[in-house]
Amino acid sequence: MKLSIDPATLDWGKGSGLLPTIVQHHLNGEVLMLGYMNRDALEQTLSDGKVTFYSRSKGRLWTKGESSGHVLRLVSLSVDCDADTLLVSAEPQGPTCHRGTPSCFGEDGRVRPPLGFLAELDALVSQRQAELPDGSYTARLFEGGIRRIAQKVGEEGVETALAAVAQDDEALLGEAADLLFHLTVLLRARGLGLADAAEVLASRHEAAR
Repeated sequence: MKLSIDPATLDWGKGSGLLPTIVQHHLNGEVLMLGYMNRDALEQTLSDGKVTFYSRSKGRLWTKGESSGHVLRLVSLSVDCDADTLLVSAEPQGPTCHRGTPSCFGEDGRVRPPLGFLAELDALVSQRQAELPDGSYTARLFEGGIRRIAQKVGEEGVETALAAVAQDDEALLGEAADLLFHLTVLLRARGLGLADAAEVLASRHEAAR
C-alpha cells in the first residue's frame, strides 16, 4: 500500500495543473472511473482518505459521493512512469457511476476482469466467517470446523474429477465452481486467502523463468 506521495515530484505542468486519475476497485481490478486531480485534490485525498477530484465543469474540488454518499475510500495510490498520471486503488461505498452502476465504463456499467470475482468471493467468505449470519451456508461450514470443511473440499475434488471424465462441460464447470468455493472457505478457516495461494503460484512462476 502506497499513500506517501510527494506532490512536488509530479508533473503538474503538462496538463495545466491537472493529472488524469484512473480509479480501480481494490479487490477485483475493475476500472471504476476517470477523473482529474489538481494538487489540492491530491492533498485532500491523501489527508482524509476520500477520493477527491478537481471538477472542470464546477471549477472546484469535488469529493466523489459528496451528494450521494457513495464515496471512494482510498486504499493505495500509484504514479505512472512519466509522473503525469495517477492510479487510485479504492473501495467504493456503493455505485460509482451516476447511473447507479459499479463502473462508468461498459455498456452495462460493468468491466470487471474475468477472474476479478474471485477476490470478491474471498472477501465475502471472510465477512461470513467474521459475522456468522443465521441461515448462511458458509457460516454453517465454519461452525462445523476445519475437518468438515476439508472433507467437503475432498468430496468436491472427487466430483470435479469425475465430471471431467464422465460429464459435459456444464457439469464440469459447476463442480469446479463448487470446488473453488469450498477451497476458499478452507483457506479462510486457516487464516489464509486465495491471494496467498496465488502468491505461491506467482513465486513459482518467477523461479522457473
